[in-house]
Amino acid sequence: METEKYYYKIGEVADMLGVNPSLIRFWEREFPSIKPKKNRRGNRVFTESDIEELKKIYNLVKMQGHTLEGAKRILKNNKNPNSKELEIEEKLLKLRGFLAEIKNQFPA
Repeated sequence: METEKYYYKIGEVADMLGVNPSLIRFWEREFPSIKPKKNRRGNRVFTESDIEELKKIYNLVKMQGHTLEGAKRILKNNKNPNSKELEIEEKLLKLRGFLAEIKNQFPA
């Protein structure tokens, strides 16, 4: 049985998105909708809703090629941009991870 996490470290979120933690910190400064909490040590901890918002930003900036200003405008005007595309992308990323796990189980 897999337990669901409520909070994720910045490194975990970066791995989910396939980006560097520094990009997530940059997006946190640029997009007011990203407000991770901080634990007792001062480390950022992200909730599922934070991760969903980061996925939207990733999709708009990295996949669709919008500028940061364009992405901000889209997010401001439409709280749920391309939700179907995001859902498909998430499923493909999970499949990619699964296939990578299988590949790693076989010697090269």
